[in-house]
Amino acid sequence: FRLALIQLHVSAVKSDNLQRACGLVREASAKGAKVVALPECFNSPYGTQYFKEYAEKVPGESTQKLSEVARECSVYLIGGRSIPEEDGGKLYNTCTVFGPDGAMLAKHRKVHLFDINIPGKIQFKESETLSPGNSFSMFDTPYCKVGLGICYDIRFAEMAQVYGQKGCQLLVYPGAFNLTTGPAHWELLQRGRAVDNQVYVATVSPARDEKASYVAWGHSTVVNPWGEVIAKAGAEETVIYTDIDLNKLAEIRQQIPILSQKRCDLYGIEMKK
Repeated sequence: FRLALIQLHVSAVKSDNLQRACGLVREASAKGAKVVALPECFNSPYGTQYFKEYAEKVPGESTQKLSEVARECSVYLIGGRSIPEEDGGKLYNTCTVFGPDGAMLAKHRKVHLFDINIPGKIQFKESETLSPGNSFSMFDTPYCKVGLGICYDIRFAEMAQVYGQKGCQLLVYPGAFNLTTGPAHWELLQRGRAVDNQVYVATVSPARDEKASYVAWGHSTVVNPWGEVIAKAGAEETVIYTDIDLNKLAEIRQQIPILSQKRCDLYGIEMKK
């Protein structure tokens, strides 16, 4: 099946972001995409100072638009971090997924908050405004089961391993790595998660905006279970496409059967919730 990643240029005007995102979903559908993903923070600038201002309920304005365009185009739509979600007085970094009938299939709240301090380069603390999610998020398609993470979640190998154990063959991480962590770890982490679990891994970033207060790395990417980069964007707004070949995944798992060779008598990872 064909996967499309929309590397959107995000402005400060929510309505413009929503309109352009929906237009690119239609474009991706016209080119045969069956699963379409938007980047982290596609409807607002990324930054702790923006989260409260742009926050919405789920369902709300942004998720309603996603539902409508998913139904119109008959695609599985992964809504990036569609919005900072407000619920019960707390804010969450939330990704919603909609099926071809417009129904919401999953709502993933970012589990691991991006709190880092690299002296002289970048300091960021999502926990100043956001609360963490407390659950894994998977959804079924006619093609395969898909596991969801958001950006910083990709650094935690245990999460991807749980998804693999639960039968996911594609992991999608909307993310917004920066100009420090992007060149160092963006592709490395994707290839690691793909090889460790013999799955496809897709990451979808906002386009780079040098004028933004937080400058995203870009380079939305798809990696196959062999660890090969099979699609990669540059820094600008674009849509990239790749065909997910589940026969190839099966062949790789047969050739190097690590999933059946794990020493569960010695170690293990489990999902607690």
